[in-house]
Amino acid sequence: MDIRIGISNSPREISFETAQPAAEVEKVIADALGSDAKFIKLVDEKGRIYIVPTASFSYIEVGSETARRVGFVA
Repeated sequence: MDIRIGISNSPREISFETAQPAAEVEKVIADALGSDAKFIKLVDEKGRIYIVPTASFSYIEVGSETARRVGFVA
């Protein structure tokens, strides 16, 4: 699943793929924003950890969990 996080006052975004289910990622983000947590922590498919301060969120896009198709579509 693809995750894109827009950072305020920055022209770039954080973009990575994770094996976590969409519901779990949404819960982590909602819990952090609801409890005034200072940061969120997410892990990508390669095991890298992303720690992002919640105060700098511009937007968060959580992609679908569908597998990508390979090849030509007729």
